[in-house]
Amino acid sequence: MLYTRKGDHGTTRDFVRGQPRISKASDLPEALGTLDELNSFLGVCKARGAREPFLVPNGKRSMRAVRVLQDVQETLFIVQAQVAGAPKKVGRGKVDAIERLTDSIEKTLPPITSFTIAGATELSALLDVARTLARRAERRLVGIHETGQRPLTKHTLAYANRLSSLLFALARLASNQSGARERAPRYR
Repeated sequence: MLYTRKGDHGTTRDFVRGQPRISKASDLPEALGTLDELNSFLGVCKARGAREPFLVPNGKRSMRAVRVLQDVQETLFIVQAQVAGAPKKVGRGKVDAIERLTDSIEKTLPPITSFTIAGATELSALLDVARTLARRAERRLVGIHETGQRPLTKHTLAYANRLSSLLFALARLASNQSGARERAPRYR
């Protein structure tokens, strides 16, 4: 069944048994919705990335970008479950993996000398949007953590922080692999 009618009055509940229903406008549903939005948009990026040979350096070998994005989506489900109160946790290994991957990508790219304008390619623009969604999701996670609404592990918060860096690196890589030139703002 795709609907229950239980939320018709603007309330929802999480996985924690015995807790009262909460407003859908409160911080927990907002964090969950933002994570869901990010995860869905990563699906758009993945579908677009599957149409071209977008390879991501990973140490001494390369992997398809769609696999990287799939792994991120899987991890976001763990984060969503933790936010909803399920006994799921992002481990240190996930943070280490995202850092290694980001570092591997960065080593293949020219150094950053200024801000860049999004949109060098369609895929890089989509990944830049995903990056901004990841930053918003991180802000929502920090908010529910700091207010005590849902204490999160340090690894979950670290993963959320690193994710926008990975997506920025992927956007730059997509531009670079297509031969597009990154453009700096002219500030005029």
